Amino acid sequence: MAGLMIGRFQPFHNGHLQVVRWIAKKESRIIIAIGSAQESHTLEDPFTAGERYEMIYEALKNEDIKELFIIPMEDLNRNSLWIAHVLSLSPPFDRVYTNNPLVNRLFEEYRPGIEVVHPPIFKRNVLTGRKIREFMAEGKEWRSYVPEGVVTIIDRINGAQRLKDIVGSDEVEG
Repeated sequence: MAGLMIGRFQPFHNGHLQVVRWIAKKESRIIIAIGSAQESHTLEDPFTAGERYEMIYEALKNEDIKELFIIPMEDLNRNSLWIAHVLSLSPPFDRVYTNNPLVNRLFEEYRPGIEVVHPPIFKRNVLTGRKIREFMAEGKEWRSYVPEGVVTIIDRINGAQRLKDIVGSDEVEG
């Protein structure tokens, strides 16, 4: 059986890792779709699809997952066609794992029917991409919230500084 997990993974964090481990107990094949793959270098989406791919790969390379597919998926911005878009870019799957209300609704309305599963949420008070990006931009401790391989990649690309630069002001005082 195959399960699809969709997210922006900005960045891939320990909550994502726990969800993937949870899915791996149920599925022999896991497909991870990197949403908004065309976006980067913004406050909401600071990392490129390639950087996110590397983060996910590094975080999961030592996990006991029989088959893993990581697929960058650009936004379609047309909800009525989005499921067909996802299906066209992904290997076949039986279930989609999501807690996103829109993704949930779109898959539930899809006529042939794909089971929607709501995975558990792990430490949502701190394990959110938004919170971790905020910590990075403010120079606060963020490394303990992401897998070690993700830290390595973010450090290599100077990702925390990228976020600081993105939120910085171009106004001159005086």
